[in-house]
Amino acid sequence: MSDTHNAHSNGHAATNGAVAVAAAEPSERSLSGVEKAYKAGTAFFLAPIVHLLNDESVSEVMINGPDAIFVERGGKIEKTTARFENERALMAAANNIAQFVGRTISEQDPILDGRLPDGSRICIVLKPIAAAGTSINIRRFSRKAVHPSFLLERQAITPEGLEFLLLCVASTQNIIVSGGTGSGKTTLLNILSTEFDNSERIVVIEDTRELQVQKEHVVQMEARPADIHGRGAVTIRDLFASALRMRPDRIVVGEVRRGEALDMLQAMSSGHRGSLSTLHADTPGQACSRLETMCMMADSGLPLAALRRQVATAVDIVVQAARLHSGRRLITHISEIGLDEATSTYQVRDIFNLDTRTATPVLKWTGVKPKIAKDLEWMGLTPRVKLTASLFSGSVS
Repeated sequence: MSDTHNAHSNGHAATNGAVAVAAAEPSERSLSGVEKAYKAGTAFFLAPIVHLLNDESVSEVMINGPDAIFVERGGKIEKTTARFENERALMAAANNIAQFVGRTISEQDPILDGRLPDGSRICIVLKPIAAAGTSINIRRFSRKAVHPSFLLERQAITPEGLEFLLLCVASTQNIIVSGGTGSGKTTLLNILSTEFDNSERIVVIEDTRELQVQKEHVVQMEARPADIHGRGAVTIRDLFASALRMRPDRIVVGEVRRGEALDMLQAMSSGHRGSLSTLHADTPGQACSRLETMCMMADSGLPLAALRRQVATAVDIVVQAARLHSGRRLITHISEIGLDEATSTYQVRDIFNLDTRTATPVLKWTGVKPKIAKDLEWMGLTPRVKLTASLFSGSVS
């Protein structure tokens, strides 16, 4: 990797170069006033890293103080030679970013999370909370439309596994995408949404807007933090209450983190089939347990047995995503969720799981017959069963 902006001492040259790059972009004339101001501010205050922000291969920029700047490329983290002149220059960049998020950042409010005008997600933690100096994470999302073939090209899933997942979406199964940070959950959710029917009304709920649902009839809603006076907050739970009044055919939740999980489960099991969401967990079983924990944050007072029944009734499929040490992202499990009523424990039936006995791990059918076969039949989707025919043979009575 070559980093031309090695030091901020050549700041004027870096800034001029960045402005030239910005001016040369053909889309400049279509930018809004806010976007133009953001690009100009970026070119000046973030001059040492503007070449990284313009690099399509960089998915995340991580600034750990003025002279420790890392990027993620292809799922792997690498250190760059870029640096800011000092902590004051980095703090100026943080303040510039904050104004475009509509928030202030200071010693009294040293943490900021939000979305930038270009769609990137930003997280800032000021010194001394961040001991090595102000920390800034900028996570970028591609604006290019992604299609199911994207997963095949990157060997993230097999053709059979992909066909099964798309059949699950088409047959309105409720699907949770589980995985760690950077495992490709958002990308997978975008790809699954391509299978929505064009006639469906889709309501998308997010903390910070990241999803790109490639359909025409989409209502995209984003939560809002309180202002400096503690007023005006709009939570995910508030958005859920509104979404249920908006006649959605499907509800997509970018990520569940807290008590909104209970609202989502109740929506999934009360007529809003085919809903999608993501959460952080390492296995499908852990995903169910995480949903339990988040539902408890809603202070509903539900007994554990009733809560588990709610999870098992609402969630049909858990798709587990992972990122290997090599940086490769892939699907490791596609599992059906049920409940053993006698013991009140989850039944996780792996339809596909990762075969690690070969040099290159590959997703394989476990031999378990999926329960969605009857749904495919009455919904008229059986003609679309091709590569997965062996999964369903003999499973429809």
